[in-house]
Amino acid sequence: MRYDISGLTDVGAVRSSNQDVVAWRLSDNGRQALMLVADGMGGYQGGEIASRLAVEAVLEDMASRLEDSTWCYADVEVVRATLRDCVKEANDHIIAGRHGDPELEKMGTTLVVAWVIDGCAHIAHVGDSRCYLLRNEAVVCLTRDDTVVQNMLDDGSITPGDVPNVPFRNVLTKALGAGPSPEASYHPIPLGPGDRLLLCTDGLTNALPEAEWPPIIESNECMESAAEALINASLERQAADNVSVVLMTVF
Repeated sequence: MRYDISGLTDVGAVRSSNQDVVAWRLSDNGRQALMLVADGMGGYQGGEIASRLAVEAVLEDMASRLEDSTWCYADVEVVRATLRDCVKEANDHIIAGRHGDPELEKMGTTLVVAWVIDGCAHIAHVGDSRCYLLRNEAVVCLTRDDTVVQNMLDDGSITPGDVPNVPFRNVLTKALGAGPSPEASYHPIPLGPGDRLLLCTDGLTNALPEAEWPPIIESNECMESAAEALINASLERQAADNVSVVLMTVF
């Protein structure tokens, strides 16, 4: 299998600073891919620092693994433990990055990571940045938001139609940098030719309905132009937050 990956982040139509960070890597032998999206919080400077520290920590931790061909034969539980260790390391980096600075006391970030090994995607995440599978015309979310409002949806306290009226709908129940390392969720899924993975922040999901994504992506020949088209469509809808996308297609 081959992978075409690209990503883009934009400040959005309202915000004055961008606290999102995106990154992606392909192994030299083409058998592995790594994609990351982080959405920082905790003030202008704090959010930017937290998301950058998280992504840098995972990239550093994963660099040698991407070039180690033995990972192509690794057990799912080993991959799962490795990703959770990477998330813990990212959390530790954020906490250490405060350096006792009171202005950074509340900094934190979401993080979603997709590690693709020989056609199997391994998804780990904390927070409300998401990973989607796009297969044919279907759009399936592979992550569950770590938010108060998601808990309320799950226990039946509210319905999906109530969500826009919940005043604390953006409050997270998990975030990196908030304290002792939260356990990342994990979801493996096999991929086939034509499948796509899309990692994004809530700037995209809040501005652009999921049903509009496939035709936008299909109308572009490469992932770079498709990612740009998704961002532009969000900006046309006056995206109220930073908008970030990392998009991969499988050949």
